[in-house]
Amino acid sequence: MLNLQQIIDNSNSISDINSIPPEYVRYLQLIGKNSEKRKGLYTVLTTLLYYKYLHPEQDVRRHQVQIEGGFSGRSFDTANVTPILKKNKLPSMAESGWLTRSLEQPYPYDFNYSGKIPPSLKMPFLKCLDYVQKNPTKALEMVMILLNTVINLVQQNQVTITPLSNPEKLTITKIMSALEEHFLEHYGTHNGAKLPVLAFYSIYSCLIKEMKRYEGCTLAPLSSLTACDRTNKASGDIEIFKKNSLFETIEIKLDKKIDCQIVRVVEEKIYKWNPQRYYILSVLGTKQEDQIEISNIIHKIGMNHGCQIIINGLLPTIKYYLRLITDINLFVTLYSKAVESDTELQHIHKTFWNKLIRKYDL
Repeated sequence: MLNLQQIIDNSNSISDINSIPPEYVRYLQLIGKNSEKRKGLYTVLTTLLYYKYLHPEQDVRRHQVQIEGGFSGRSFDTANVTPILKKNKLPSMAESGWLTRSLEQPYPYDFNYSGKIPPSLKMPFLKCLDYVQKNPTKALEMVMILLNTVINLVQQNQVTITPLSNPEKLTITKIMSALEEHFLEHYGTHNGAKLPVLAFYSIYSCLIKEMKRYEGCTLAPLSSLTACDRTNKASGDIEIFKKNSLFETIEIKLDKKIDCQIVRVVEEKIYKWNPQRYYILSVLGTKQEDQIEISNIIHKIGMNHGCQIIINGLLPTIKYYLRLITDINLFVTLYSKAVESDTELQHIHKTFWNKLIRKYDL
């Protein structure tokens, strides 16, 4: 029997693909091609196909122990699948695909399953599980087809970012022009909101080495952009720790104005995670009609908790921080590397940064 790492390593040498009906090959490839947008669905299917390969007697459609004749798909995923996907830098959930609401319902994945899976993917998902239940010897080939599709997608998304050509001519004005275009371009695809998060992460990577305030601080690894608040064990987009205590949190909004609801959610996070300072930054600024109430919430939090909330424009904050950094070349290098290596960004986000590097002669 092959383990999952061996299956991934050998997924490009599927020997028996022709034994799978073309209809089901298309279904697997469709789910694989949507793996970035629908991480939960593809992770669950990977887990169930892999489990069926290891345990052909198990009806993997019965994915929870509370279902008669079932098993814990979530536990198996958490221990044996998601860590391997992460290790190979393939799309993955924070912990398990079963943390997706549409997939965690305690009913079998048969044709009566009522979970709100996107219609274009629901029947392919259910049909693949129906097919492997009737043809358990095909489980290995099916999981290899699925993972091969995902691996090819990830490889196509890899872009080498152009190194700085004129670091001696680099200016804050050039950097800001390039960043503004990179953030605000209409890409026609998802996950562009990750770009300013990567920019601030790169800035703080410089600041904690240079500023007295951040002496002894560390940056927490970035969480997935697509993780929902109930599964994301982070207080915000970027976290800074000092002596193992949360020091500062930065929440970044690319295409949303800061309103009362956003600040109330931040209030809940502050009482849960206890940062000393919390930044809320937005390209679009603050909702005018909510400003008085936002000020009242901030005052109340300051009085009752002590956390200082700072609301500001995203781009002006970057410009201010760039003035504090000794080596702006390092910032651009870090940001370029972050864009290049990030698995949630699309190909177009990366190639456009290359274009901007040339345009602004960075």
